[in-house]
Amino acid sequence: MPLKNPQEATESSELLCEIKDGVAVLTLNRPEVMNALNESLGAALSRTLHTLEFDHAIRCVVITGKGPGFMAGGDVGLFGRSLAMETPQRQALFHSFIQAMHPSIVAIRRMPKPVIASINGATAGFGMSLMMACDLALCTKSSFFTMAYAQMGLSPDGGGTFFLPRLVGARKAMELALLSERITSEEALRLGLVNKVVEDESLSLETWKMSDRLARGPTAAYAETKRLIMTSFECELPVQLQKEEIAFAKSTTSHDFCEAASAFLAKRSPNFTGQ
Repeated sequence: MPLKNPQEATESSELLCEIKDGVAVLTLNRPEVMNALNESLGAALSRTLHTLEFDHAIRCVVITGKGPGFMAGGDVGLFGRSLAMETPQRQALFHSFIQAMHPSIVAIRRMPKPVIASINGATAGFGMSLMMACDLALCTKSSFFTMAYAQMGLSPDGGGTFFLPRLVGARKAMELALLSERITSEEALRLGLVNKVVEDESLSLETWKMSDRLARGPTAAYAETKRLIMTSFECELPVQLQKEEIAFAKSTTSHDFCEAASAFLAKRSPNFTGQ
């Protein structure tokens, strides 16, 4: 595997980070609880994503999980401990817990580089929100997905109600959120929740192929494309056309544009640097 011997590797107890050839792979590392989100994992994820966002050497980020699941949502252990609290204290606890995760979602969407969700199994609750926040997603055939919140008497968080209707439409989003039924990888592909379904044993290799291709691409152009797509829902067509014009013209000032044009004329492959 390409990431077996990373040029750099850092790790904490609950989040692993491997870096090779401009690709940073973040691995959620609580496999004994299906990588359920707790305070320390949430803090590590926010801190690491913020660092990667502003590291120009990183040109693509991958988020995946260790073990049989990507992320099973919030840690039910925390839910259980909160039952001993008075109602105002419980409410304050979860305000704080959820607010601490907002920087992670914002960093993924704001990051001027592609972020890939590499789904290795069960994905529920905040795991769904985290996956949907990413720019691209691929999953194994055995993966399955559920919003799950309604089963716990909760409403979604982590941007789930923002991303879900944009991906699948309002009517289907309502069904997935209210009924919280489990859907297969093939159904997730049909709905547009994931971009690709691969054999279980091929996930690492297929993820590497995608991330390596993106890391070798025109990073500055990707950043403009990502920004334009993410803000398109907020604009009327004339405004979006103007934004595209400005971004296109800006892209022609980049080294990568000059390299691509020269390579095309010379009938060779371009060597993008991300500048």
